[in-house]
Amino acid sequence: MELSRRQFLEAAGAAGVAATLDPGRFARRPDGPNVVVVMIDTLRADHVGAYGGRARTPTIDALARDSLRFTRFYPEAMATVPARRSVMTGRRVFPFRGWHVHRGLMSSPGWAPIANVRDTWTSALRRSGWWTAYVTDNPFLGFSGFYRPFRSSFNRFAGIGGQLGQTAPLSSVSRSQLEGWLVPELRLPHIAKRVHRFLAAGGRYWEDESRSWAARVFTAGAATLEQAARHQPFALVVDTFEPHEPWTPPRAYADMYGDPDHRGPEPCMARYGRVSEWLRPSRRKPVLGRMRDLHAAEVTMTDRWLDVLIDRLHALNLERETVVMLVSDHGYLLGEFGWTGKIASMLHPPLIHVPFLLADPGRRRAGQATGWLAQTHDIGPTLLDMAGVEAPDSMNGTSLAPLLRAKAPRERRTMAYGGYANWHYARTDRWAYVAANSGRGRRLYDLRADPGEQRNVASKHPGLIDQLERRVRRAAGGRLPVYE
Repeated sequence: MELSRRQFLEAAGAAGVAATLDPGRFARRPDGPNVVVVMIDTLRADHVGAYGGRARTPTIDALARDSLRFTRFYPEAMATVPARRSVMTGRRVFPFRGWHVHRGLMSSPGWAPIANVRDTWTSALRRSGWWTAYVTDNPFLGFSGFYRPFRSSFNRFAGIGGQLGQTAPLSSVSRSQLEGWLVPELRLPHIAKRVHRFLAAGGRYWEDESRSWAARVFTAGAATLEQAARHQPFALVVDTFEPHEPWTPPRAYADMYGDPDHRGPEPCMARYGRVSEWLRPSRRKPVLGRMRDLHAAEVTMTDRWLDVLIDRLHALNLERETVVMLVSDHGYLLGEFGWTGKIASMLHPPLIHVPFLLADPGRRRAGQATGWLAQTHDIGPTLLDMAGVEAPDSMNGTSLAPLLRAKAPRERRTMAYGGYANWHYARTDRWAYVAANSGRGRRLYDLRADPGEQRNVASKHPGLIDQLERRVRRAAGGRLPVYE
């Protein structure tokens, strides 16, 4: 059996042990590309430099120059856990049929374990000969008992602390330090408790960014990449919970965006709700402005530590042997539409439009963009297609790999849709639609006349909004469930 080019090069590089190689065994190794998937939590597309965003993201921007950039990518299920279920299983998770509360996970529709870990794209690659690894500080995938089978499905799984955990005594953070990160409007008991635990667990990374969760995850990811390089082909997922709130970046990052002379308490996170319910008019501009500064600073810090992983990929000369993909699970409202936080009824771009980059080893379509309506459940089929591995029957996403050849994917998709909790959205070339699963609160926006989605025109187009609702229900298998 003839060795592939990559296998020949690997064998030639091991000249010291060449005489001991078993050519027959060596030739049976799969010859598909390596895979690196970077998952960054809570990252809006419009906060990435390559998408014209405010935050400085030189590492992501450099990756975008080597990638096909998707300008219309929408998670089909939100938030954290539903999105990752969609990414890993390659199938639609929304509308969360049959869901029930799993104690230890959030009590929100879609927060559930992966039913069969053999159906993930990483498991499919492992069965086909790929070495697989996952590195994350995600407190649910990394530490929940419900995700133990998922963690066991990898050759290596590295759980990094977890920013919602407590790895240091609360006494390590003084009251003045705690209040320094909380403007008065945030000093509610449940918020103060969460931020106190976060600051203690985080090792005061505002003083030393190497203690940040992004630094820990990407440094561990780079070390795992070294191990993976000895087991090619490999598939590695590096999943950072940063820049999820709270945001407590070092001052040097905050000064990139805000007033260097700023003094006083910081809004390190937002209250989930209407801005008018927690900020009086005179406080909205300064608090929301500073909140946006801190979020941008956290994004830039996360990008800086992503560079550690990407730099290691290049140092190991793996970039021309590796598919690299970057994606986020959802965005965050920073005052847009009058709301802050992740609000299920506000399924507009600040929450549902996320970056998605696909770098091909041969750099096909590098630096170009596509407006194809792509979604999170397309990731698994895409990676398996690029690896030459058959997708499990359970996957119902579509491969985006043909776009790298300037061809259309097999599915002719004219509508993206998905949901969060008891709400759903649909988007076409012309229209954006949002509604509760019960049918109430329906809103419609004309993207040509109103790209900012500020004017609800549902009353002017009752037939059209009925049509979009029917399309979603038909695609989702019937009437959408509503949960308490």
